[in-house]
Amino acid sequence: MTINKNTKFLLVGLGLIGGSYARGLTEKGYYVEALTRKDKDCRYALEHEMVKKCKSGIDEEMIRNADIIIFALYPDTFIKWIEENGHLIKPGTVITDVTGVKGCIVEKIQNMLPPMVEFISAHPMAGKEVYGIENSDERIFYGANYIVVPTQRNTQEGIEACKRIGEILGFGRISELSPEAHDEMIGFVSQLTHCIAVSLMNCYEHERLEKYTGDSFRDLTRIAKINEEMWSELFLMNKQALLEQMELFEGAFNRLHDCLKNDDKEGMKEMMRISTQRRKIFDI
Repeated sequence: MTINKNTKFLLVGLGLIGGSYARGLTEKGYYVEALTRKDKDCRYALEHEMVKKCKSGIDEEMIRNADIIIFALYPDTFIKWIEENGHLIKPGTVITDVTGVKGCIVEKIQNMLPPMVEFISAHPMAGKEVYGIENSDERIFYGANYIVVPTQRNTQEGIEACKRIGEILGFGRISELSPEAHDEMIGFVSQLTHCIAVSLMNCYEHERLEKYTGDSFRDLTRIAKINEEMWSELFLMNKQALLEQMELFEGAFNRLHDCLKNDDKEGMKEMMRISTQRRKIFDI
């Protein structure tokens, strides 16, 4: 599929990420409609000219008219939506998503779709520590990473269309991972970091902690302001991969603990040298 200004996009879900997609595509001159659960989110999207048309619930005509459908739903909700409404998607439509886990949903969704409807999964590595359409902002995508997650059932045309969406929205680096490799990587770079931030905010209680923190603590715990419904679902759906990454972190933390306990200054310095060397690459 070639994406052009005649392509009709349909967003399903208008939270932080769905709303940001809508803003970004509309800002670049593409035709965007949206379906969402809440009337107030539709009103917001229309009042702020994020979409041309918006309905709460299901609109069969909007679904059938779409060329590309982007699902910005929680994984379980995404699966349920396809189970109930997937038959409405016309042949030739490409669908994609923004969900944070892949192994437990991609094949399941592909198996449920009508013939000649292609699901090519993607994961925008961008967000905020707040949520909701009122916090949406297409600028969160600028320069960020965007992961396309193909399977053997995807066509090269579908993969390229998915990558093109990332380019339109301004992502800086677009890469490919298999569903299994994606979930392992996300378990480390995203879910584990949220686990660490949550653990930090749970391990020490002081009623006036904010009076004594510096930038290092604030930076480390920014993502501790967390959407518990979404992230608990993501953790459980990626349980095995996340547990493995938590155990890797526990091993490294214990090594540092033992260096300190045993006055092993050289051991600590070596871990710090490795840390500095690996982190520098992010700034290139």
